[in-house]
Amino acid sequence: MGAAAVALGIVLVVFGLIAVLIVNSNAEAEASTDGGGGLQGVPEEFRTWILKADAECKEPAMTPALLAAQLAQESGFRKAARSNVGAQGPAQFMPGTWATWGRDADGNGQASPWDIGDAVMAQGRMMCSLLRQAKTSGYPGDVRALALAGYNAGWGAVERFRGVPPKSFAAGQTYDYVQLILSSMSKYQGPGLLQVSGSGSGPDALRKAATRTGVPYAWGGGGPTGPSTGFCDGTNGYLGGRCAASSTVGFDCSSLVQYAYWPKTKLPRTAAAQYGATSDRPVARTALKPGDLLFWSHGGSGAIYHVAIYAGDGNVLHAPRTGRSVELAPLTSAMPQKDYYGATRP
Repeated sequence: MGAAAVALGIVLVVFGLIAVLIVNSNAEAEASTDGGGGLQGVPEEFRTWILKADAECKEPAMTPALLAAQLAQESGFRKAARSNVGAQGPAQFMPGTWATWGRDADGNGQASPWDIGDAVMAQGRMMCSLLRQAKTSGYPGDVRALALAGYNAGWGAVERFRGVPPKSFAAGQTYDYVQLILSSMSKYQGPGLLQVSGSGSGPDALRKAATRTGVPYAWGGGGPTGPSTGFCDGTNGYLGGRCAASSTVGFDCSSLVQYAYWPKTKLPRTAAAQYGATSDRPVARTALKPGDLLFWSHGGSGAIYHVAIYAGDGNVLHAPRTGRSVELAPLTSAMPQKDYYGATRP
């Protein structure tokens, strides 16, 4: 955050394929603004945390591109950034503000504004709160502009001017901060994604799942109401030797499918159970339609370990594995081809 705060105390590209998301036929789709989970042009060490911070906030105005543009303005994605007034880390938290919003998000034993995960998640929590305040404030203008002004100058400054402070305030710092971030968001937004046409339960489920593109994978996480933290079972959910699932808000493969079809079709929770519930409606690979479910088992043994949603044009939408995010991928390379087991129509 800037000195004024002290003064006032989705191109989603997969294997060369560019996809564009157009969703406007249901409430879930409409809640995703500016392309939803699309994100590009950020350092890889920031990407997972930006997407996670976005997934934890239920405010429609929050997007990964907004958080990314804000981080670029605050610190240029520099972990060790420090301002001349004492703001610290990539999200430029003052110590007093950090005491309110800081948490040990990366699980390393300390909550530090210098840690990328801790800082980005704190930024997301604070911005989410400010977006809620902006939405209910009744002040004119873009709620994102109001929230950004509150982040930079403190919400008191927004209340004082009943909107974004003018150029005359703090030598124009807050005004310029807001304008620069809003104007640079498109740089970080992965543009339009998967085009879904048609009606019916299959296309509708695909549209709903597509609004979650970019949400992190969390083993055991997610369900009918959306993403949630997962768990580790001794084999699954680990990344780099530690349990990532327990600190990741997201979906696994089958919870994404369950979420997509709920409540019209109440599928069970696991991939194997979903196959069992729909196996009486098999679909040949040559007859696939958007929304069909595709299953994989080890060596075709019948022990189902993965499920994906057919997205048309030879592609699937799925949550692949720990360390990845919900994505569009070619059917031929989403999982090992030898493991492809079959498809069903819910």
